[in-house]
Amino acid sequence: MSHAPSTQAPSATASQRKIIHIDCDCFYAAVEMRDDPSLSRVPLAVGGDGGRGVLTTCNYQARAYGVRSAMPTAEARRLCPDLVIVPVNMARYREVSRQVMGFFRELTDLVEPLSLDEAFLDVSEVSEHKGSATLMARHLRQRVRDEVGITVSAGVAPNKFLAKIASDWDKPDGLFVIRPGDVAEFVAALPVEKLFGVGAVTAGKLHRMGISTCGDLRQQRPEVLVEAFGRQGYRLYEMAHGRDDRPVVISRDAKSVSVERTFAQDLPGRAACEALLPELALDLQQRLARKASEKAIHKLFIKIRYSDFSTHTLERVRDLSAAPQPEDYQPLLAELVQDSERPVRLLGLGVRFRNDRSPLQQLRLFD
Repeated sequence: MSHAPSTQAPSATASQRKIIHIDCDCFYAAVEMRDDPSLSRVPLAVGGDGGRGVLTTCNYQARAYGVRSAMPTAEARRLCPDLVIVPVNMARYREVSRQVMGFFRELTDLVEPLSLDEAFLDVSEVSEHKGSATLMARHLRQRVRDEVGITVSAGVAPNKFLAKIASDWDKPDGLFVIRPGDVAEFVAALPVEKLFGVGAVTAGKLHRMGISTCGDLRQQRPEVLVEAFGRQGYRLYEMAHGRDDRPVVISRDAKSVSVERTFAQDLPGRAACEALLPELALDLQQRLARKASEKAIHKLFIKIRYSDFSTHTLERVRDLSAAPQPEDYQPLLAELVQDSERPVRLLGLGVRFRNDRSPLQQLRLFD
């Protein structure tokens, strides 16, 4: 277990949040290695095999060769000729995910799953484990290891932004803690590339402004950052000070529900996006089941962000009585992505609900 360096006593108040972010290590591959231990000794990937296949995830042996999630299978095989590829088994991954999330909900009701393999937990009011978020995270990691047979990495911090950074700090199978009194020093040294939403383009622009760390960002006036980056500029300023007031969300009266994924390496084009539709649609179905199972779906929409950070969305009316399937989004994807070879940085799917409670309804002139 690691801690951010401490230079002063913690300054937590009675209302100080305690947030844990837990992320399963190479989740799909970990489940496959658990079920077939021989796979743990080879570079392994999960995904589509064949000319147009795309990898969903891979183990750390494969990553040592440069193989990454969302990489075309053909490219992965060039990097690692001995790569073993197994097909996606979503039913098994969903079962493991339910078991892991069940452990979280035994500790606290304030659980916000982000996907099958990661979640935020607000444990501010939990008295078990001496009220220590660090001990709670250690307990959950050990329980997942003992009862599920996979490893998870955890981050503990006063807010969601920092907890997510912390969970990635000591991967795999790590625990990193950022205490309230450590936030200022820890964030000051943080490279801007670690901030949510900062990719190669934004990082390059920041570097040209002489900004490499959050400490550098703090020296800028908010209005200067807003002028340079729009609304994202103020969010960058807040993150540079370690601030994030977002609560852990378990339910809301949503007008829409969506899921999206930003890729560490750009998807090579439309075919790779199509290959990931089943996985994203499953995440969307699970989020709908948690948040809006009773709502009638009125529209589907899809969101694309390209490697140059230009963002485009397309929505179409599609009344559905059940959760949408991957094939429901294929026509939208084909219509939105005209250039089939243009690299994609982010892909998202969503639904909008019918507003049956609106007091203003157009009446028909004739029956």
